[in-house]
Amino acid sequence: MKINETITLEELGPKIDRVFEVAGPKILNIEENWDPADGTPVFTVEGKYTTRGWTEWTQGFQFGCSILQFDATGDEQFLEIGRTNTVSRMASHVSHIGVHDHGFNNISTYGNLRRLMLEGCIPHNQAELDFYELALKVSGAVQAARWTDIKDGLGFIHSFNGPHSLFSDTIRSLRILCLAHRLGHSLMSENDASISLLGRSIKHAQATSRFNVYYGEGRDSYDVPGRVVHESIFNTKDGNYRCPSTQQGYSAFSTWTRGLAWCLCGYPEQLEFFETVSEEDTAPFAELETFRSECMKAAIATAEFIIEHSCADGIPYWDTGAPGLAKMEDAYGENSEPNNQFEPVDSSAAAIYAQGFYRLGKHLGSKGDAQAARYRQAALTLADALFSSPYLSEDSGHQGLLLHSVYHKPNGWDHIPEGCVVPNGESSLWGDYHLMEFAVLLRRELEGQPYLTFFPM
Repeated sequence: MKINETITLEELGPKIDRVFEVAGPKILNIEENWDPADGTPVFTVEGKYTTRGWTEWTQGFQFGCSILQFDATGDEQFLEIGRTNTVSRMASHVSHIGVHDHGFNNISTYGNLRRLMLEGCIPHNQAELDFYELALKVSGAVQAARWTDIKDGLGFIHSFNGPHSLFSDTIRSLRILCLAHRLGHSLMSENDASISLLGRSIKHAQATSRFNVYYGEGRDSYDVPGRVVHESIFNTKDGNYRCPSTQQGYSAFSTWTRGLAWCLCGYPEQLEFFETVSEEDTAPFAELETFRSECMKAAIATAEFIIEHSCADGIPYWDTGAPGLAKMEDAYGENSEPNNQFEPVDSSAAAIYAQGFYRLGKHLGSKGDAQAARYRQAALTLADALFSSPYLSEDSGHQGLLLHSVYHKPNGWDHIPEGCVVPNGESSLWGDYHLMEFAVLLRRELEGQPYLTFFPM
């Protein structure tokens, strides 16, 4: 990535506004034309949202986009869409015992609605607030119950693959445990044993940083600083780590960039949250400063890896080991070209990167760290690219907002337009949502509004 050292947030103001101008009609289009009997919209094919019945992990993003649109514009029709659908459609996600996605689905809906009420953006209604908070408490506990203990007192929320599987994705979904803990909740188990949600969030973050993020310390032959593996595999009988793996990446020894993105975004959010937690609260599980340092180590390692392994405009290819990259003369030296002859880019990873860079820069800035400006400018460099052509979808006939997203390249799920070699031109709900969430974050910063966090109190 060639970080633009001079671009300012103020200069990006018109592009931020344009995101919401374009997003509104697309949200209404999906709301009017999507048949809930078809399941959940996941990604587009020829500009129309379609489903993919792997898990329903994008439902919260669908309704969350409406809530974010209200947040940005004050247009109450989007609040009504988001609120009504959250009440009528999201309950199954609160009690879903089969997935690791609670922090995606339920923070995006119940969490955003709660935040807006606490901020005074929607009228205070105690019964409605209690409803949102109960959903968040239960969701955090259900997510925490999906647990595997491993060596050294650690453990993790296992993925939908089963109790042996630690996904990098879950580091961002982890925030549901943090918020449920903040709301005073815990997971009750046999004999009325109370399990701390804060403790499980700490242990999961530590397991991810130690096994899914690499630091150039010689763990294996592919231990490049900042590389992230999508999945770590454990022996569930004795708790031993066995090997790296992947579901959506090219190999266990390369980096699937969306998994990398979840780590860059998730660890700075953990750092923000644990600035508000006392040493007394964390003492039973970890020494607070040591834990913060571990989160910071993971955040900086992944940030630097991303800077080195992205195109000049900050957009990554879908996997850093994708074989077609070897055929490209200078894969990272120029701006991205979505319709190339070798490998697809993944704009959704870039949208998640951008928020991670901004949060990391802001956190470091609060500590007076000189690296803060570097990461903040990396975020603004990405905003400049993502909030305009060829990534912002301004075609009213296309239901997606962020173009050139990739879902599952190994499975061949992504649409390749006629005459093209690689998937391009399509959108995903997680890409659209994270583009909007990043734009909301920047607009709030630009206008001096409350900083966007998942844990407003």
